[in-house]
Amino acid sequence: MMPAPPSRQERLELVCPAGTPASLRGAVDAGADTIYCGFNDETNARNFPGLNFSRAEMADGIAYAKARGAKVLVAINTFPRAGSEILWHRAVDDAFAAGAHAVILADLGLLAHAAEKHPDRRLHLSVQAAAANADAINFYAEAFGVKRVVLPRILTVQEIAAINREINVETEVFIFGGLCVMAEGRCSLSSYATGKSPNMNGVCSPASHVEYREEAGDLVSRLGGFTIHRVEKAAAAPYPTLCKGCFTAGDYRGHVFEDPVSLDAVALIPQLAKAGVRALKIEGRQRSKAYVEAVVRAFRRATEAQAAGLPIPASELSRLTEGQQSTAGAYRKTWR
Repeated sequence: MMPAPPSRQERLELVCPAGTPASLRGAVDAGADTIYCGFNDETNARNFPGLNFSRAEMADGIAYAKARGAKVLVAINTFPRAGSEILWHRAVDDAFAAGAHAVILADLGLLAHAAEKHPDRRLHLSVQAAAANADAINFYAEAFGVKRVVLPRILTVQEIAAINREINVETEVFIFGGLCVMAEGRCSLSSYATGKSPNMNGVCSPASHVEYREEAGDLVSRLGGFTIHRVEKAAAAPYPTLCKGCFTAGDYRGHVFEDPVSLDAVALIPQLAKAGVRALKIEGRQRSKAYVEAVVRAFRRATEAQAAGLPIPASELSRLTEGQQSTAGAYRKTWR
């Protein structure tokens, strides 16, 4: 007898980054279902020179995506400065006026504004809100009508499944890219070291506070005056990120918080689907168009295999990971 064909499942939605109009078009053409991006101002947490979208570019990008069956989400995920809330309110209004499928928000006041002024539009909860349990997620859903939450990168697959059993909100999880193990864009360690908010400045290790210095034949990297790495002069020195630094703690010396690697959880796609996850998110709005296209194509193949009940293709993205190494993150490990 011939074996029965694998059962067809709903394909997980692929949510992909775009830091420029070219990256948006590349992501759509490579097979992204949804693209997330932001305006070129302080309303989004990746506010870097040369990145992001003007109002006209956003409208053009949304039109391009819609014409090809894709959706655009606008990240307005920083916390408004007191007295300047109008800038964030205007960003929400402009995103919906441009035709955005949803806005991604973190701030309670901004969620309240969006829910009141745009009651029929979709609101997604940013990972910057760090909602990591069912009670918190249900609060956002009941108070503001949030339809989807981006879960923090600190949960196991089993914990995600348990959350999904207690909520009526779609869940989206990170599947590839940078691995943040702190309070998702609000890292207290980097705030202490630099005096700057990672949420408002878009990076946990701002270049203005990074220093490299030779000491006793070693190359030392510091962040805000704190030594993060010490390597031999001829060795490659990693960028000083606090959560991936080398420290001494008791008798242990090494990467106390997390190894300097990237998240690649492609092998866990079937388990995440079974846990009730609706969408997979790729990190990397600051990455190049070529990077975005390569990662989107790989994960489009993976999600199509998942939907068809076929084995997930092995990852071929090691060259695009930090140090050419990857991890499944918290999805299947315990913290040190």
